[in-house]
Amino acid sequence: MATNVFFNNFENSMEQTLIEDLVIESIRIYGHDVWFIPRTLVATDDLLNEDDLSEFTSAYFVEMYIKNVDGFEGEGDFLSKFGLQIRDEMTLTLARRVFELDVTQYTADERPNEGDLIYFPLTNKMFEITHVEHETTLGFYQLGSLQAYDLRVELFEYSNETFATGVPEIDDLYQYYETTSNTTMAFIEAQDPFADNLTIQTAANSTIIDKSESTPFELDNDW
Repeated sequence: MATNVFFNNFENSMEQTLIEDLVIESIRIYGHDVWFIPRTLVATDDLLNEDDLSEFTSAYFVEMYIKNVDGFEGEGDFLSKFGLQIRDEMTLTLARRVFELDVTQYTADERPNEGDLIYFPLTNKMFEITHVEHETTLGFYQLGSLQAYDLRVELFEYSNETFATGVPEIDDLYQYYETTSNTTMAFIEAQDPFADNLTIQTAANSTIIDKSESTPFELDNDW
């Protein structure tokens, strides 16, 4: 037994657009304004599948809906052998059409990618996308189409990435991370006369690490 041929809604683009309009309007009513910050890979390590020299050079203002109604998920705040750790997580819903209009037309990204960042101005926190669920339960093939993404995000851990988005509150947050890191290393050196943390980091930033597109350890063809 097949579906009723007189009610073939899966090819009705007008109805699909209506559902999409309702999803976008709902997010704009109940959602929050955030900054979407795409990640630019500089020197990808194919072995470890990471890039410690990533750059964030642009930010886009979009609206997203927070699906966690009872607060942040994850392990929360706890003390470990490495000190105080904050493992806040949450799930954000982003309309597909909003992403296409506000982000895709300015970048080559057809969808949000794992590793991109979300700056949440309400709490002044930066989150990293860990998983993009394209089959969101907000609109699971309603009338044969998908209207939104579900973004699983966790609190971002700064690791010497470069921020130059042009948004002062985001770039200043990066400067805060860098200053805090340098202050901590200076404190270690003051307590331990044999520690060279700050000296090594300063030398690395100025001479050792090459942040150009070419690999700094690449051998010359004549070798």
